[in-house]
Amino acid sequence: MRRHILVTLAAFVVFTASTALAQQPSVPDRSLDSAHSYLGFDRNDYPGDAALSELRKHFAFTGYWITNPPGETHNSWAGKRDILQRTGFGFLVIANGRLDAELTRAAKQGKTPAAFGRQDAADAITAAQREGFPPGAILFLDQEEGGRMLPDTADYLLAWTETIAHSAYLPGVYASGQPSDDVPGPNGKTLFITTIQDIREHVAAGHLHPIAFWVAQDACPPAPGCVISSVQSDPLPPTASGIPDAAAWQFAQSPRRKSITQACARTYASDGNCDTPSPTHLFVDLNSAASPDPSHGR
Repeated sequence: MRRHILVTLAAFVVFTASTALAQQPSVPDRSLDSAHSYLGFDRNDYPGDAALSELRKHFAFTGYWITNPPGETHNSWAGKRDILQRTGFGFLVIANGRLDAELTRAAKQGKTPAAFGRQDAADAITAAQREGFPPGAILFLDQEEGGRMLPDTADYLLAWTETIAHSAYLPGVYASGQPSDDVPGPNGKTLFITTIQDIREHVAAGHLHPIAFWVAQDACPPAPGCVISSVQSDPLPPTASGIPDAAAWQFAQSPRRKSITQACARTYASDGNCDTPSPTHLFVDLNSAASPDPSHGR
């Protein structure tokens, strides 16, 4: 995915142990191993049918766009769920969200952010049904911008998640888990907030439905960088992101953000991307999860 979440790196939260769900076919059955975690990838462009068997040697699940990815005019993932499932992949199902500037323009034209959110959620539900994702699957909204949300963004996001919560699907959000400058504290020191913390506060204040979180946190540490192993090997669990109950953790992005990845720069390719091993050599973002199918999309 294209990821440009605008945040400032600060302190991180101590992590707790992760849990695992059922294993998928074609890899050893570790469904009873509560400490196991799984490696996945995501990218805007579908990697191609021919690459799937090779990618499956390393990855248990993949991100799956049900709308046009950021900056794209079409969705190359459409219609690919069946072949991915037959190859053994689980899913992180994701729908593109709106940027602050777009919501501001829409508000000036008389369309409220909440109305925009409800319409986008309805479109995501239709797309998920069309792609064959079962009831109970988690649909993640792609929230690109980090830090404390602007009011329009919060209205949009929560209208989206509440609409999903009232459907056959469950709401999730991809959002920043990196601490960002917030407001001055009691002693003049700057306080910090993550977008996920801000969303949680809104959910609690409004007594809204729970949201699953796919955490974007590629700063090294806690992220290890572009580390790709075999599908039998454990990546760091999503709780290592600093979000104790994270459903998934995106810990490497393509291209890497130089300002926060100096400590793991050598794990990336010379062009700054995170490349899959030969023979595929595709640039990807890397994710870990406590389930081989974090969206329950199989």
